Amino acid sequence: MAIMDLDAVRLELPTYEAPLAELEKSLDVENKKRRVEELNLLMQEPGFWDDTEKAQGLMQELNSKKADIEICEKLLTQFNDFPDLIAMANDENDEDMAADIRAEYEDFKNTFEEVKLKTMLSGEYDKDNATLSLNSGAGGTESCDWASMLYRMYTRWAEKKGFKVDVLDLQEGDEAGIKSATIQINGENAYGYLKSEHGVHRLVRISPFNAQGKRQTSFVGVEVMPVLDDEVGDIEVRDEDIRIDTYRSSGAGGQHINKTSSAIRITHFPTGIVVTCQNERSQFQNKDKAMQMLKSKLKFLQEQENMAKAEGIKGEQMENGWGSQIRNYVLQPYTMVKDTRTGCEVAQADAVLDGKLDPFINAYLRWINLGEKDA
Repeated sequence: MAIMDLDAVRLELPTYEAPLAELEKSLDVENKKRRVEELNLLMQEPGFWDDTEKAQGLMQELNSKKADIEICEKLLTQFNDFPDLIAMANDENDEDMAADIRAEYEDFKNTFEEVKLKTMLSGEYDKDNATLSLNSGAGGTESCDWASMLYRMYTRWAEKKGFKVDVLDLQEGDEAGIKSATIQINGENAYGYLKSEHGVHRLVRISPFNAQGKRQTSFVGVEVMPVLDDEVGDIEVRDEDIRIDTYRSSGAGGQHINKTSSAIRITHFPTGIVVTCQNERSQFQNKDKAMQMLKSKLKFLQEQENMAKAEGIKGEQMENGWGSQIRNYVLQPYTMVKDTRTGCEVAQADAVLDGKLDPFINAYLRWINLGEKDA
């Protein structure tokens, strides 16, 4: 049977020739190779590490471009080697070798699909870092607990991607969980991946806070925005358009936590945007970071031609409750996570809550770029 399977591989393989060439072009491999050479020369110059932040940014760029080159070369090598490997397995009638080839071919196809999806991250802001905000909705303590579960899910996803997570603000719930949280996720294409998460997330489960063990439905609103720190110099925020409130920081942190009113909340009246920050060491640093976040959001909205386009990128603003969810997480009486937009469905809810978000992210990218929905 394994030898017969190779005939199917041999017949299917040519269909990847043109898409592979297009993929190589989309990844701009030749220009990336030239840029890698430039960066390697820069690293050898004296004083390269004098500006640590700049040096780390260039290192991140180098590693990213090298990864794209390596994955593309791996795909091309596999594609070119398959015909000879298939011929060898057939000549020797070696079913063990045929099984290995089949497994490698599945790896080839999966990797190709992953890289193809990455090329869909071509939006103006897709390459940027992202801020992700969680706000508990209808459901009280249950929703606060649900917000903490989503907080863990996103931080676990980011860790698996090798992204850096900075907690900008976190307000704990009165009894359990968190009322709200804002985190910044730094990594290549962080916003491009996470824009799929913007919207209302609904949980159905047996509530641990209900003594009668009844099934409970909870909602949490997720907002995702790109970080535009380097592009906000021309954004003017008038003093009369904002209110700045100070409050005591909450949650785990340094010795200043819960002792001084170092946390900052800025409300922008014309747009209704509210930003908060409490993770820095001083009130002044928190104010600077919060203002930077506000300007980033204003810049993002300003650059849209009209509100309809802004809603298309930021995501439609919906009520944090019944009928508005983009994704359902069902833990009782069965387990399933299903996206209401793309139709993507995963039965292993525990795996999703542990950060396995890629099926939903990939389905969303196919949906917005190709109009494809999961069966």
